Amino acid sequence: MQTLKLTSSREDIQKAGEFLRQGKLVAIPTETVYGLAADALNGPAVARIFQAKGRPQDNPLIVHIADLAQIDPLVTAFPDSAQKLAEAFWPGPLTMILPKSERIPVETSGGLDTVGIRFPSHPVASAVIRAAGTPLAAPSANLSGSPSPTTAYHVEHDLSGKIEAILDGGPCTVGVESTVITLAEGTPRILRPGGITWEQLQAVLGQVEVDHAVLHQLEQGERAASPGMKYKHYAPKARIILVEGEPYVEYVNAHQGDGTAALCYREDCAALHVPSVSFGAAGDYASQARELFDALRHLDDMGARVVYARCPQPQGVGMAVYNRLIRAAGFEVLRID
Repeated sequence: MQTLKLTSSREDIQKAGEFLRQGKLVAIPTETVYGLAADALNGPAVARIFQAKGRPQDNPLIVHIADLAQIDPLVTAFPDSAQKLAEAFWPGPLTMILPKSERIPVETSGGLDTVGIRFPSHPVASAVIRAAGTPLAAPSANLSGSPSPTTAYHVEHDLSGKIEAILDGGPCTVGVESTVITLAEGTPRILRPGGITWEQLQAVLGQVEVDHAVLHQLEQGERAASPGMKYKHYAPKARIILVEGEPYVEYVNAHQGDGTAALCYREDCAALHVPSVSFGAAGDYASQARELFDALRHLDDMGARVVYARCPQPQGVGMAVYNRLIRAAGFEVLRID
């Protein structure tokens, strides 16, 4: 299959919409990461997403809308809590899990009775959804398990020849996937952290829980209620070891070897005696989120085999960075004093 490269021109956006109406796959930019889009209501088209990505079939997808009026046919309830969150954070990097309607095919929901809904703020994403005339299912546009794509080049590297088109809208500004919060049962609960923080959600709703699987591995046999919960994700080919505690630099320098590299704060690089890639500045959680996935991909370009990654602080947007890194490491954490 030849993958067409599109720009964010009006003509190319209309072409992307036409492809999507025909059941084809188009990678599109959002403010979080690039998404691999298909008509969310077309089961066979959505099934092609799983095929192109090599994604497990029980991993649910998020449905993207460009107008609040698109929600009613997709869900059976939109509680007051959802209305409050929509007023505060939509359009933006927040996904709400709600009870799904019969219009959502099983391919999109991963067999669950709920569906994730998101209203992206990226103008090109919104324009493509409007051009398609339908909500779009759009997980990250990468090979399943690999670092998520934050540029069109990343998408091309992973999926060229597997999908019909890639629409280049420039680099993503948030850099990690949306925050996912479930409103379908009891107390609102974060299933995946992202650009909207736990603290921000609490300020709107009051009590908000953080699911155990955000910072820990799912229990054996436990079902994933959100993308990014169950499987090893975001991982380069190298083995990632998350190093928690100080002195990080001294530990890495003492364990250098052939193929060893560091994934670290920008301030660490000068003191390290191994090849290093930074994922933002210490304490600057927004830069860490924005740079993380590109840094993980760069490790493969370097040929790194074992990577000691500095453990970020799981607070604010840093919780999202920690969540991605611990999964990239397959939950392999080294605690030092």
